[in-house]
Amino acid sequence: MQLSTESTQPVVNRLRRAQGQLAGVLRMLEEERDCEDVVTQLAAVSKALDRAGFALIATGLRECISEGAEADAEKLERVFLSLA
Repeated sequence: MQLSTESTQPVVNRLRRAQGQLAGVLRMLEEERDCEDVVTQLAAVSKALDRAGFALIATGLRECISEGAEADAEKLERVFLSLA
């Protein structure tokens, strides 16, 4: 199942923000910043990636259900569970 660019654009935007956050974590490490600050930012990156994954799966499920494609719904469920 292909997802439309329109439906995935919010996920792409979220991933770009996460990419920026990750670059910030790398800078913090290179600058030998405080460990607690680095871990806090790393947790934010991790959460952003998780949310992007769940948003992508939710979008896929919505499109799959609206199209009535049962086989794709089962596949999306397996992918969704792999994020847990």
